[in-house]
Amino acid sequence: MIDDAKPNNKTAMPLSMLGPGEQGVIDNIGWGYRLKKRLEDMGLVPGVKIKIISSQERGALIVCVKDSRLVLGRGMAHKILVVPVN
Repeated sequence: MIDDAKPNNKTAMPLSMLGPGEQGVIDNIGWGYRLKKRLEDMGLVPGVKIKIISSQERGALIVCVKDSRLVLGRGMAHKILVVPVN
């Protein structure tokens, strides 16, 4: 479960830059309609809190969104911009 947290006024960064245990609020999703639609269908929309469960230097990320765990490829995660939260 994701703790209630507030953005800490930092600029947006790619989701792939967050480490395990870190949280962010989705700010924007880049790179086309098909990707945005696919991520929307998974519940990844601007304003939603997301927490990194597992992230290796290479490979997929496991994230928690709305009490669900999702696996995202690193390339896809790099196109999701988030604002880190405390």
